[in-house]
Amino acid sequence: MPKKAVPRNSHRQAVAVESPKSTPFVSGNKLTQDSLERHLWSAADILRGSIDSSDYKNFIFGLLFLKRLSDRFDEECVAVKKDGGNPEDPDEHEFFVPKRARWPEIQKHATNLGEVLNKAAAAIEQEAHNGAALEGVLAGIDFNDERKLGDARQRDQILARLIQHFANLDLRNASLSEPDMLGRAYEYLIERFADDAGKKGGEFYTPRKVVQLIVELLEPTEKMRICDPTVGSGGMLIECAHYVQRHKGNPKNLSLFGQEKNLGTWAICKMNMLLHGIQDARIEKGDTIREPKLVQDGALMVFDRVIANPPFSLDEWGREVAEQDPWGRFGYGIPPKTKGDLAFVQHMVAVLNKHGKLGVVMPHGVLFRGSAEGEIRSGFLKDDLIEAVIGLPTNLFYGTGIPAAVLVLNRNKPAARRGKVLFVEASREFREGSAQNYLRDEDVKKIVATVRAFADVERYARVVPLAEIEKNDGNLNITRYVETAEAQQKVDVGAAVKALREAEKARDTAKATMDRFMKELGYGA
Repeated sequence: MPKKAVPRNSHRQAVAVESPKSTPFVSGNKLTQDSLERHLWSAADILRGSIDSSDYKNFIFGLLFLKRLSDRFDEECVAVKKDGGNPEDPDEHEFFVPKRARWPEIQKHATNLGEVLNKAAAAIEQEAHNGAALEGVLAGIDFNDERKLGDARQRDQILARLIQHFANLDLRNASLSEPDMLGRAYEYLIERFADDAGKKGGEFYTPRKVVQLIVELLEPTEKMRICDPTVGSGGMLIECAHYVQRHKGNPKNLSLFGQEKNLGTWAICKMNMLLHGIQDARIEKGDTIREPKLVQDGALMVFDRVIANPPFSLDEWGREVAEQDPWGRFGYGIPPKTKGDLAFVQHMVAVLNKHGKLGVVMPHGVLFRGSAEGEIRSGFLKDDLIEAVIGLPTNLFYGTGIPAAVLVLNRNKPAARRGKVLFVEASREFREGSAQNYLRDEDVKKIVATVRAFADVERYARVVPLAEIEKNDGNLNITRYVETAEAQQKVDVGAAVKALREAEKARDTAKATMDRFMKELGYGA
């Protein structure tokens, strides 16, 4: 890839992100975040009823990305001309958009629109100046797919409406009212698509508050190398960058890495990074267990922080590879063939540096299941890796209603935490929704404050010495260590008996009085 020249106007930025005001249709008005999100989501209405909801995202994400590249390129061209440069010189642009991929050119076509869009996407990826940054990002989207978009006539009708819909959206930096608008709008779409896709949504999206919780627990800082080995759409890595920025650090000084098995989800992740202005993240394609791609000089790369939400209890996760693993990742034991949870955790441990910390979402079964999983847990405890076990509410995640837990493992525990594990029972505090439950801001803050304090909280958290856990055969079931039942009220038996006798005496006196009155009135014998 040729070295890119620095654009002569320093105010010109990448396919970064900014925000909108008022209506997206009126030239001269800036988009607001709300109007941008509403306009992007309404693109799904054009597809609704025509294709499966789980397939919406690929086409809409692809068109959004193409339109952003085109609008940003046009904006750069104006600035280059003003400076007396050549707008067709690739080195004057962050990403060079060939003529056939520019939106006005796409709009000239009325037929064969699927082919037009496919060729536009290919032209952008094949442009030498764009190098590896855009390679493969759009290749997985087939705008000419008859199975999903129908016959040629139907495809042209649907795609013409989508092209016009996006033509009404001005995505130049000058039209966006806030930094990082497009990135936030893209994440909004990811969440909406996950909700629309139901069970399939869990394959690429982790609820935002769960992501924020784990990042807060890991406390990333500048100059760290951070990895998500099951990166999905990239939300955890992006939140790490946001965390650093919120704490007055420079997120550009983070090194972000990820790997994703699903090629469509990998492309979504790449687009997500680019729309957040993160261009140097290394996101690899492939199966992390069977073929880890984040390697350097013949060894696994190691990281300061590792964060993940792997698929729960994955069947056929790659036991046959683990048994002969050339990387030596499974020294604590080989997980069961049909439950790959602790295979992912062991991979994460293997890529932690000597000061590293990891946070991972796991199903509760890994806390107490026996056999191989019990041996793996015992190994973690023996090496004093486990710092905290946090129980989450049920029905937080797309695709499963089972309760989950967050495990925090640390290769460099502070002295005061060594030989101990903090258990947090946070499963009872959440906001209930119609389809799923949600963590609230106050729930996240309480969990984070409790873990940072690393102290007992009645009916909520308890610091447990390893010796006690060993007596329980390495069982990490949270309710075994945190008493959640209401304390029973103490009863003074003697006082209760006395009160009962006094009540009986008062009853007998009242009955005798009533009988006398009734007799005086002529009733009774």
